[in-house]
Order: sequence, then structure tokens, then C-alpha cells
Amino acid sequence: MTGGPIRNEKSQEGKNQIGYLFFKVEKSSSGMEKITLEGKKITGGKLKAIPAFDRSSLGIGDFIVSLTDANGKEFTKQIVEDPLNQNMESFEKEGIKRHKVSLNSAEFSIRYPHSSEIKIVKIEKATNAGNQLLFTQKL
Repeated sequence: MTGGPIRNEKSQEGKNQIGYLFFKVEKSSSGMEKITLEGKKITGGKLKAIPAFDRSSLGIGDFIVSLTDANGKEFTKQIVEDPLNQNMESFEKEGIKRHKVSLNSAEFSIRYPHSSEIKIVKIEKATNAGNQLLFTQKL
């Protein structure tokens, strides 16, 4: 029975896997965002499309999630639309209307092609003055 889990892990290497990271963001009384990594999951499979990072689609308040190895080599970078200011739709006599809703806390997740070399997740927030680092954690 010794070595069973290790053999299992090794048998998964080289296979296509999808990684999921689940986060919670809360706005503090000072207005700063506090991000917590709530969980992570790895499943078998392959992403049909890997979202390309497009700086031109980045809005103020959006998050930039970067996954890197221990040396800072970037594996993937994704944009998460501002989870604390979401667009909601409502049905009215005139038709569907969109409204911005500000929240004090929200959850968001990313999915990415998993690699055992990915060791660090970093989240930045796009601001008028540039990107502001909100969160860094080893995986």
C-alpha cells in the first residue's frame, strides 16, 4: 500500500488537466479589497479555448489574474470583470435594462490548463494610476 497516492499522482502527469481556483473578495471599511483563496480543484479534461489576455478589454476595477512558476515565468494571464461591481439585468415595460450593482463581497473563479510547474497566483486590480497588487499566494 505504500506509494499508492504517489503512483496515482504520477499517472495523472502528462494527461490533460483543468485547474480551478475559487476566490472570495471583500471590500474593507477603508475601501480596499481583501482577496482570499477559498479552494482549488484539478480535474481531467482539456479547455476548448484558452482565453487570450487582451489589455484593450481591461476596464477600471477589473482584476488581472496571473499564474506563474516559482521563478516568475508566466503560464497564463486572465481578466476577471470587476466582481464587486456587476452588471445585472431587469425586465421592465420598455424591455431589458442593465444596472450596475455594487457589492461589499463576491466570489469569483478562474479555470486554466493545469501544469505542475504553476506555483504562484497573483491578482492585480486595474486602476486609473496603473495596476495595483491585491493578492499573491503560493499554490
